[in-house]
This record gives sequence, C-alpha cells and structure tokens, in this order.
Amino acid sequence: MDPLAVHKALANPARLQFMQWLKDPAKHFDEDSYRQQGLGFHIGVCVGDIQKRAGLAQSVVSGYLQTLKDAGLLTSERIGKWTYYRRNETVIAEFAAHVRDEL
Repeated sequence: MDPLAVHKALANPARLQFMQWLKDPAKHFDEDSYRQQGLGFHIGVCVGDIQKRAGLAQSVVSGYLQTLKDAGLLTSERIGKWTYYRRNETVIAEFAAHVRDEL
C-alpha cells in the first residue's frame, strides 16, 4: 500500500464518491439486474452503472476507476464484456491504520 497514491486517488471528489457508493452498493445501485444474470454485488458494480449514477462520460469514469485500482483501493473482475469493481477492504484497512498510526 502506497499511502501517497491512496491520498492522491481520494483527493478527487468523484473518486471519493465512487468509494462511498461501493461501500454499500445496495444503497446506491439496483441489484435486480445483477440477480437476473445470476450475479450479485459481491462481484462488484458494473462500470456502466457507476457511469450512469455519476453522470460523467464513460471514459472519465473508467479513468477514475483505474486510478483507484492502481492505488490498490479497488479490485476488478471481467465477466463477458463487462467489468465490475469492488472495494479492496484489505488495502483500505491498511490505509486507515497508516493514518491512525503515522499522522
């Protein structure tokens, strides 16, 4: 975990909001379409759903998600032509411990 990379990734309001949405996806996204495909939020949230909620261009959303992934805050899983993102709770806990212990 690179604390500086995490700080930079979270410094953008939209990226921070994505992390908040992904903390409790059932509160922010409709899981019915996932269930119809035999999926659930345990695999993550589809980029398209995040893009719709954010109201940003798909390329911008994809770039923001990649920044969060590069910082270790997200993991992704590709299923068919769709990519699903979920929080990496291990790295988030490491970062929280770093802030608690080092700052």
